[in-house]
Amino acid sequence: MGIVDVIVIAVGLAMDAAAVCRAAAASGFAKDGRAVFRLAFHFGLFQFIMPVIGWFLGVGFVSYIKAFDHWVAFGLLLFVGGRMIFSGMDSSDNAIKKDPSRGMTMVMLSIATSIDALAIGLTLAMLGVNIWYPSVIIGVITGGMSLLAIGIGKRLGVLFGKRMEIVGGLILIFIGSRILFFEFFV
Repeated sequence: MGIVDVIVIAVGLAMDAAAVCRAAAASGFAKDGRAVFRLAFHFGLFQFIMPVIGWFLGVGFVSYIKAFDHWVAFGLLLFVGGRMIFSGMDSSDNAIKKDPSRGMTMVMLSIATSIDALAIGLTLAMLGVNIWYPSVIIGVITGGMSLLAIGIGKRLGVLFGKRMEIVGGLILIFIGSRILFFEFFV
């Protein structure tokens, strides 16, 4: 597998993480450097780790995870997106402000956006490809695209304010729905 193939795979895998980062930043959740670092680092880290896990699990596990991976990703994104929409609709100053760059929310988003990377690891194991080189490239590209998406999202948040939190939640739900659509119709 050549570098171009790995880069194309990495960019494809990074799209969901970048969309989540853009939505989080537009919603005002990536205000400081620590939150930006946590988002980019965790998404990059999970995109690096999941192919390695998939590779080590090997061929026997692919049919097991393939049966429900889309539902797990959809459920996690629906839950987090729903919370963002609820928070964005609350006009009081006491709106729920659960920072997606912290705690279990960060872990859930990282897992939801990297389940496909687990399947890529399984595929690379079946092809006999050494996992370390592609995993590093996937993680670095995801981290970089996440940083870029945060920058774009911040600009949108300044322009549109609290409404972007609702949009961000809808984007997460759309990503989850898209995962289901591609699982059943493509």
